[in-house]
Amino acid sequence: MPVLGNSSDDFSFSIQKPTMYIPAHFLETRPEALQRIMREHPLGMLVTHASAGLDADHLPFEFDAGAGAHGALIAHVARANTLWQRCPTGTPVMVVFRGAEAYISPNWYPSKHEAHRQVPTWNYEVVHAHGTITVQDDERFVRRVLAQLTRRHEATEPRPWKMGNSEPEFIDTMLRNIVGLEIAIASLVGKVKLSQNREVRDRLNAADTLDARGHSAMAQAMRKAG
Repeated sequence: MPVLGNSSDDFSFSIQKPTMYIPAHFLETRPEALQRIMREHPLGMLVTHASAGLDADHLPFEFDAGAGAHGALIAHVARANTLWQRCPTGTPVMVVFRGAEAYISPNWYPSKHEAHRQVPTWNYEVVHAHGTITVQDDERFVRRVLAQLTRRHEATEPRPWKMGNSEPEFIDTMLRNIVGLEIAIASLVGKVKLSQNREVRDRLNAADTLDARGHSAMAQAMRKAG
């Protein structure tokens, strides 16, 4: 099973076994590679299953590598969002992070023009983070989440915004209207589909074509695959 850290020795709770289809050549198990995707593409899809059925929320997450054996994900939602009530502390959840992705035409493969036995496909990077949620209805936690998120995403601005730029009363009101979430990661499942099953010349030519069309992230990832 392509899962990191889901043995009963590591965790006292059980979660549904991941069933994502992953051929061996697309399996990614390196923690640093999986964490890179989560950090570079922090808008995660939080998948939950409560009494009303399946649902998904799209939230920017901050990955804390130092929390627990496999790290933790922290985020926040509006107090008006019933997620934190539908999924109380201890609820099993999954967060999906999608990295670079692009359509691949068989016309980009040099071998296609020789054998004509290639078909279109889609390349992508994805990480499924499984764990349990903890609702953090605590102003100090929420303030820390917002400080970390803004510090990270404002870092490239000429004059980064920070909470201190606003009146304290305004920030206090905003903090009262949100609730913090923390997800202790139990396992990470990674699939990186980068044409590793193609001839090297096919993969590299497809990467060059993507690069020329503005898909530099996918092109770079495909060049590194092998």
